[in-house]
Formats: sequence, C-alpha cells, structure tokens
Amino acid sequence: MSIDETTAARVAKLARIKVEPDALPALAQEFNTILGFIEQLAEVDIEGVEPMTAVTPQRLTKRTDEVTDGNQQDAVLKNAPDAREGFFAVPKVVE
Repeated sequence: MSIDETTAARVAKLARIKVEPDALPALAQEFNTILGFIEQLAEVDIEGVEPMTAVTPQRLTKRTDEVTDGNQQDAVLKNAPDAREGFFAVPKVVE
C-alpha cells in the first residue's frame, strides 16, 4: 500500500491537521514509512504466543465493585478557589 499526496492531504483534513501543500510530500513519505513498518510487523510469527497486557508479568488488583461517595469531599474541595456548603462555587457567567 502506498500513500500519495492526495491521500495524505485527505487524511490531514479528516484529522483536522493543517498541512501546507509543500509539506504534503514529506507527510506522504512518513505515512508510507509507518505503513511499511506495520507490514513488517505482520510478518512476525506469533503462532503459540499467548496474548498479554504487559511485557512483564503483572497481576491486576481487584476491588469490590460497589458505589460509594468516596468520602473525599474535604480533600477534593481543599484546593478549590471558592467552595460553599460542600460544593464548588463558580461565578455567575450569564446575566
């Protein structure tokens, strides 16, 4: 697969990235480099390799799935510029 300048411009537009026309050849080349690397990865033999979530063995900690208020209200409001009655207070912005 090869990316031309037109496709690179379209991808940039879809990603809402402003790319000057003179930078499109370099961007297309960069896309082609990335795609080449992905094609290289597809050649790796992964037969018999177990899926993993990290390179080093890890065990996920589990906790009880229950809803609480966190009991952190004072800590959360501690750095608020203005807090009243247990809530963040914000200045009025609409007249």
